Amino acid sequence: MGKSNLYTRTGDCGTTSLVGGERVKKNSLRLEAYGTLDELSSNLGLLISDPACVAEVGEELRQVQNELFNIGSYLATAVPAGEETSCASLVGGEKIQQLEGWIDALDEQTPKIRAFVLPGGSEAASRAHVCRVVCRRAERRILDLAEAEYVDPAVIRYVNRLSDYLFIAARYLNFMQGMEEIVWKK
Repeated sequence: MGKSNLYTRTGDCGTTSLVGGERVKKNSLRLEAYGTLDELSSNLGLLISDPACVAEVGEELRQVQNELFNIGSYLATAVPAGEETSCASLVGGEKIQQLEGWIDALDEQTPKIRAFVLPGGSEAASRAHVCRVVCRRAERRILDLAEAEYVDPAVIRYVNRLSDYLFIAARYLNFMQGMEEIVWKK
């Protein structure tokens, strides 16, 4: 029986390869950035698998997962010092505009609220809130990387807008299940 291709043993000393073969520490800023996007995508998969996740939201989240993979691939590629490379899938701004359209559509269908919303309600909405906070952490990790190396500003805009989408998705999922919002009380 031969060795599985699932393990290579090359990362046993705490390094991994970027796209192009450069070896970096597994706790580098770059790995933290795209690793947190991977964590977000995994949490999105959990949300999508929730039977209460509305089909429209699930379809949008699948598109987001694909985009996060594109962004992760971009972040897994070292940018030569002094160069500025674009994340190819975000050139033109259509993906950010798409997110904004989804936000607008869900916000129009969800009752307005003038209070701070606490995470919770239905299980699906709670999962969306977990995705939102992981998205915010991914944004912070990407910003850390951007302070050290060039990162396409469109990546930061997309991830920022995604957290807004996940907030309204959580509210929408609660609304669709007839769950009251949990609001902060002073």
